Amino acid sequence: MPRSSARKDLTLKALELFQICARKSSVQATADETGLSISTVSHHLRSLEEHLGVELFDHARRPMMLTPKGQMFLKEIDVALGSIRKATAEASAGNVTETSYLRFGSIADMDSDITPDLAVYLSRKMPQCNFVFRSGSSRELLDMLRDRQLDIGIATTPPEGVNNLQDAPLLRDPFVVVLPEGRTEETADVMAGKSDLPFLQFTSDLLIARQIEAQLRRLGVEMPDRFECGNNQTLMAMVAAGAGWTITTPLLFSRARRFHSKLRMHQFPGKSFARTLSLITTPDCAGSVRGLIDQKLRNLLTRHALTPMHQSNAWLEDRFFLVTGAD
Repeated sequence: MPRSSARKDLTLKALELFQICARKSSVQATADETGLSISTVSHHLRSLEEHLGVELFDHARRPMMLTPKGQMFLKEIDVALGSIRKATAEASAGNVTETSYLRFGSIADMDSDITPDLAVYLSRKMPQCNFVFRSGSSRELLDMLRDRQLDIGIATTPPEGVNNLQDAPLLRDPFVVVLPEGRTEETADVMAGKSDLPFLQFTSDLLIARQIEAQLRRLGVEMPDRFECGNNQTLMAMVAAGAGWTITTPLLFSRARRFHSKLRMHQFPGKSFARTLSLITTPDCAGSVRGLIDQKLRNLLTRHALTPMHQSNAWLEDRFFLVTGAD
């Protein structure tokens, strides 16, 4: 591309769109994520290339590919945009009422009451803020945080950690065995296959399924595949109908109140294990926003999950709890 004699101004929006398009390899996908039109995205990218006097993308290829100069530029821009976002967050630290944009993600386990209550609370605390709330699996949310599609989210901390993200442990959520109401078998016998109840499990692509599978493998327990589901409510409905048994957590169990009269939750036999839900943020998320959300989430988890579960299952009190800095 020949160097333009009349350069257009370099804009922050163009740099941000370039970063997204480099990750998505598609103008259409960039437009979908940002809510802009394809022509607007293309205009910003063309203006950026004209300003630099180089081609950043090989526009003849699909999916779009960065040129060698585009790859070098992206590496520097990633650092620069990170510094800008961090500086912006720090400038507004301590004054959440002036926060103008926040993208929050949560695992679907929170959709029935915790996330809606949080959304209402934040809308009042941040009257000038434009919000984006998304739900998904822990893996999906972590990917969105790493790609800067989210600023903050609540998800299960994976065994390998969160790499360049920041995580603050929030809730210890132990694994439990759930049987249909009225079944008298010992849970150890059920897990050993000494029951006519089949094992109903989460789909293997979910982080929770990987954690359960790893623990069963450590115990030398093998479960035949019969029924897999990615939705906790469906698993609880199947168990309530007497179609099998499952391994889940108290938080997930608490989300399925309509089935509680037909279910019975039991301690996991042998050595217990748990998942940890954490508040996970990008490095440039304002500390004041993070603190506000952390405090409110703890209140909501106590009200909607911990207190009801402790009242109905006293044995959970020293297993199912909020994680503090000293834990």
